[in-house]
Amino acid sequence: MKELITIIGPTASGKTALAAQVAYRLGTEIISGDSRQVYRRMDLGTGKDLGDYIVQGVPIPYHLIDIREPGTKYNVFEYQHDFHEAFAAIRAKGKVPVLCGGTGMYIEAVLKGYKLLDVPQNPALRESLKGKSLAELEQILASYKTLHNKTDVDSAQRAIRAIEIEEYYQTQAPDKHEYEPIDSLIIGLDIDREARRAKISHRLRERLKEGMVDEVRALLESGIPAEDLIYYGLEYKYLTQYVIGQLDYDEMVRLLEIAIHQFAKRQMTWFRGMERRGFEIHWIDASLPMGEKVQQVMNLIR
Repeated sequence: MKELITIIGPTASGKTALAAQVAYRLGTEIISGDSRQVYRRMDLGTGKDLGDYIVQGVPIPYHLIDIREPGTKYNVFEYQHDFHEAFAAIRAKGKVPVLCGGTGMYIEAVLKGYKLLDVPQNPALRESLKGKSLAELEQILASYKTLHNKTDVDSAQRAIRAIEIEEYYQTQAPDKHEYEPIDSLIIGLDIDREARRAKISHRLRERLKEGMVDEVRALLESGIPAEDLIYYGLEYKYLTQYVIGQLDYDEMVRLLEIAIHQFAKRQMTWFRGMERRGFEIHWIDASLPMGEKVQQVMNLIR
């Protein structure tokens, strides 16, 4: 058997529910591969779906969710180290962990064992980029050839940070590996574009009904600066802009919906790129009944 089972897919593809069902069958634990679910009290906006981790009344243990306070900046360097702690602890119990998530760079970094650097801030570079639009920053970012997670770049602050990282790597090229690559079975959930769009739109409206605006309002009232929440992008960017009066409600929903659709497309682009970089991904139709999807995964494991 492989050392790890990895389940990937774009947002709203149902990967968490599938991972929990597989972990239940194997009597194992899940490691999250999501860059924003690390934050406490950011539940609806990051789509934690914690109810999915209970299968047949049994709670499935999970790792790397709710491990940081909102307002802090978490990165792939920290994730790689946190992942390996959780991975080693689960393996020590004689279990094969299930890695589940949609942040392609995080997943690729741990599977390949890339040596990553803890990149400091570059005030001069930040000053030179200040005032540029997101589109201009994305154009600069596109000029770099190194591995970087462009899937999560949907705010100017994140794009500036991404450029800062790429600039640092230009002069501080690391050795290739810090950790050994991991031999993982990789399952991808393949969802039709129109079905994906419908699920995203439905899920957005459900989460708004469940209180996603109140979640953001509570974070702001707890003292987290608006710009820190906007940094996290997607839901937190647009909901914060709505709460502080920069957008009206309908405009917020419209822009957020477009942003999530674009994000899901970037996720799929990243996963297809992983295949070009030598990863074998076993794609499963996301629209199949859960029982059939679980059976397909179990057949691949065997």
